[in-house]
Amino acid sequence: MRTDDFRPSDNVEDDREASASRGGLPGGGGTLGIGMVVIIGLISWYFGIDPSVLLNGAQILSGGLPSQQSAPTPPVTAGTPTDPTGKFVALVLGDTEDRWKEIFAAEGRTYHPPRLRLFSGAEEGGCGVAQSATGPFYCPRDQRIYLDIAFFDDLERKFGACSDSKACRFSEAYVIAHEVGHHVQDELGFLPRVMQMQEAAASRAEVNRLQVRVELQADCHAGVWANRAQQKHHFLDPGDVDQALQTASAIGDDRLQKRAQGYVVPDAFTHGTSAQRKRWFLNGFNGGKREACDTMSAAAL
Repeated sequence: MRTDDFRPSDNVEDDREASASRGGLPGGGGTLGIGMVVIIGLISWYFGIDPSVLLNGAQILSGGLPSQQSAPTPPVTAGTPTDPTGKFVALVLGDTEDRWKEIFAAEGRTYHPPRLRLFSGAEEGGCGVAQSATGPFYCPRDQRIYLDIAFFDDLERKFGACSDSKACRFSEAYVIAHEVGHHVQDELGFLPRVMQMQEAAASRAEVNRLQVRVELQADCHAGVWANRAQQKHHFLDPGDVDQALQTASAIGDDRLQKRAQGYVVPDAFTHGTSAQRKRWFLNGFNGGKREACDTMSAAAL
């Protein structure tokens, strides 16, 4: 993967040094962290939006836990980091901004890009406490993506999603583009609609099935970005798409559950199976249009 022609984003907030020096957050768990009510034992494997965020709290998913409280996000100046990984994140984010602005403009819409907060360890934010163990996620309350870049090491070492750090580059870009895909959903009003449907759901399994559709659409949006970026820059190297598909497969619910607990519980899926994640990324990558990402249709799953 080559990023020579990408424009670096000015919307990266680098709080890694300060968050690492804080060494934790006040209160010792007084607020619920993102994802803390998602399938016990699998939380450290997931990335994306926690359904409790869509539900404005954790009541439905956790059977009545107190609502998750928002906290002030520490003020950090936005700009382009100077270290190689930070620069890479800014370059990928910048190109997602350019490509989605083009897509929205063609539809007569205006795209308002998210901010991306880099942190280390833990960070207070609009959706509570961001923690490294929960992986990257998008918070619709403050329209920020939260990312501890230690997750990129996990792709190689823990998930086995790619063979080495160089081969992981497009997988890392896929992770960022997936979270941007959630912001696209937010911009389009899709997330509030899903929230209403989840609030009306009759069971946790139904809530989870709706969440799977949200996550698969974000995978598809990542594929749409990759398609448009490839048309613009021809930035992909041979094998890059295969690596992204390997990553999508490595973080499928079925594979993660099997690895973590030895068996699979389909009603507990929140992100989709390995096969589904690969299929929806390819739908976006091959089609290059948002219309290819209708995961709410009856036949989508």
